[in-house]
Amino acid sequence: MATVTPPPPSPASQPPSSREQPYVLGTGSDEAFRLGLQHRLWSNSAFDLWIRAGLQPGMRALDLGCGPGHASLDIAQIVGAQGRVVGVDESAAFLKQLGQESEARKLHNIDRVLGDAQKLDHCLPSPATDDYFDVAYTRWVFCFVASPDEVVKGIRRVLRPGGKLLVQDYFNYEFGITLAPRRECFSKAIKAVGQSWRSRGGNPDIMGELPRLLKRHGFEIEHMDVKQRIARPNTSMWHWPWTFFNSFLPKLVESGFLSQADCDGALKEMAEVVNDDGAFMLLPPVFELIAVKS
Repeated sequence: MATVTPPPPSPASQPPSSREQPYVLGTGSDEAFRLGLQHRLWSNSAFDLWIRAGLQPGMRALDLGCGPGHASLDIAQIVGAQGRVVGVDESAAFLKQLGQESEARKLHNIDRVLGDAQKLDHCLPSPATDDYFDVAYTRWVFCFVASPDEVVKGIRRVLRPGGKLLVQDYFNYEFGITLAPRRECFSKAIKAVGQSWRSRGGNPDIMGELPRLLKRHGFEIEHMDVKQRIARPNTSMWHWPWTFFNSFLPKLVESGFLSQADCDGALKEMAEVVNDDGAFMLLPPVFELIAVKS
């Protein structure tokens, strides 16, 4: 397994507006744990999408914004020893975790590449004839990037003709997630989450724009669907929003997007409904698509 680390430009040589922003949700151990739980709870949706797209042994797959590599590891088992997975992420810590886990599982068909999803031309060389990817997969990546256009262009460059881009991401996030019955502080917290993503160039409504963007770059939309779920207290799915908000809301206080009082209030409201059998949380709708490179 190889880690390709392109030399980054010196931060001092970049104007402040062009310097890289760290991943808004962080790359610490708390976020690594949360991402693992998130993958487990949404893995059935990911596998359904991979199966629909025809992922199979012998294929080359790109996992863009792979994080600690939970999806990369699963894809590696599907494509098998004759296939290859390349996981790209801008966090060296996450890629290290992927390397350790792939070694433990004896998966030797994964390459790890340190790089920005918006600058694939900097970290992935132009493919040789046999090195194009058959499939590119991104999950909860487009919603965080400032230049989705550059991500699409980069993917198109390394995807073979007829290759497929698989995306799972958000639309209607800020209005599609709520406690039921509605709670004032929790509603403020959701608004603050959206504001924090947008302040860094992200877009929690990105799936509303992505189909047209893909068509402009020579992709045809083969499939679109949405997975809308609810989480009831004391169920496995409840732990997805529970871990997210307990981890992220304090960070919103630190960054000035949420007051301490509203943070405490939102977490208290979530804790209060744990023993309320009549309460539930409407989770953010996760849209999926498969686009084919023409």
